[in-house]
Amino acid sequence: MRSETKGGGYAPTGKNTGVVKPKGRTDLPVLDGRDVVPIDGRKPSWLKVRSPGGSNYRRLKSLMRGQRLHSVCEEAGCPNIGECWEAGTATFLILGDVCTRACKYCAIAHGMPTELDADEPRRVAEAVAELELEHVVITSVNRDELAGGGAAIFAETIRRVREARPGCTIEVLTPDFKGDEAALRAVVDARPDIFNHNLETVERLHPWVRPGGRYWRSISLLGAIKRMDPSMLTKSGVILGMGEEPEEIRQSLEDLRKAAVDIVTLGQYLRPSAQHVPVDRWVTPDEFAEWKRVGEQELGFRHVESGPLVRSSYHAETQARTVSAGGPGEITEVLEADVPAPSEVIGPGGQPLVQIEARVSKAS
Repeated sequence: MRSETKGGGYAPTGKNTGVVKPKGRTDLPVLDGRDVVPIDGRKPSWLKVRSPGGSNYRRLKSLMRGQRLHSVCEEAGCPNIGECWEAGTATFLILGDVCTRACKYCAIAHGMPTELDADEPRRVAEAVAELELEHVVITSVNRDELAGGGAAIFAETIRRVREARPGCTIEVLTPDFKGDEAALRAVVDARPDIFNHNLETVERLHPWVRPGGRYWRSISLLGAIKRMDPSMLTKSGVILGMGEEPEEIRQSLEDLRKAAVDIVTLGQYLRPSAQHVPVDRWVTPDEFAEWKRVGEQELGFRHVESGPLVRSSYHAETQARTVSAGGPGEITEVLEADVPAPSEVIGPGGQPLVQIEARVSKAS
C-alpha cells in the first residue's frame, strides 16, 4: 500500500497498512513562558545508549520481516530496543502500523488504515514460539474506525500465544477503545497477565498532546478492569518532559491510584521530529528516583519503574512475575466514554478547539 501525505509534515514512508497523513507542523504551539530544548540540542549523558546489533537482535528483526510483523520497538524508536531484543523480549504492534490518532509525542505514523489482518494473531504466536520468549508485550495502533477498536484481535492474539507458548507471560498495552466496555471486557476475558493502558501526560496537557484521548477516560478504563477482574495486574505510564509541573505529576499519580493501578512507568520524552511537541526539559535521574520513592512509599503503587530511558515494556517480564495485584479502587466505572475529544470539537471557523493557552512559536 502506497503511503501518501498532504501538506507536508511528519509522515514516515514505507507504511503498508494505510494512507499516511502529516503528523503535525513545524510551528507547533509552545506552552506560554517556556524555553524549550532545541531539536538539535545535545542530549545529557544519561540518555546515551549503544546502537543495537547483537545476534538475538538480528534474529528477531529477521523474523519480524519474514512474518510481516511490526514492533512498537521499531515504529516508536524506543532507545532500549538493543537491550530488550538481546534479552529476548519484544513488543509486538498489531492491527497495522498506521494509527487513526495524531498524538503529538508519538513517532508512529498517523492516517487512515486500509487493512485488517485477521491472520496476524497466528503469526505473532508462531514468532513468540520460534523465539522461545518468556514474556511478550502486545500493543497496537488506534483503530477508531473499527467497531470495538480491534479488541477481538487482541483477545485472539492472547489466546494464540497461550496455545503456542504455554508459560509465557503476556502483557497487553491497549488503546482506550473509546470507552467501549464490551471491547474492554473482551480483552480482560482473554486473561493477559498484565493489562496496561498509558495515561501519557498530566490533565492540563492532555488536550494539547493527546487530542484524540480523554484524561479521565484513560484513568477510569483502568479502574473498570479491576471491577471486571480484581486479580488482574494493571499498569499505566506517564511521559515526563513535555511541560508538566511537579504538582501535576503527583496529581496524575494520585488519580491513577484512585483506579487501583498496580504498576506505573515514568520515562523521559524524546522528540521524534520537528513536527512533534518540543522537549520542555531533561528530567534528571535523581528526580526519577524521587518519583519512584513517592509512588511506592507515599502513594502505594505495587511497583514504579522510573528512569530517563524507561518505556512501558521496560523490565516488563520481571514485573509480570514478581508483582501481585491489588483489588478495586475508588474509580470502577468508565468515564467520558460519550464525550468527544477536543480534536473532535469544531469551533466557529471550522477548526478544532484547542483547550490550552499557548503561544505559537518556532520550536526548533
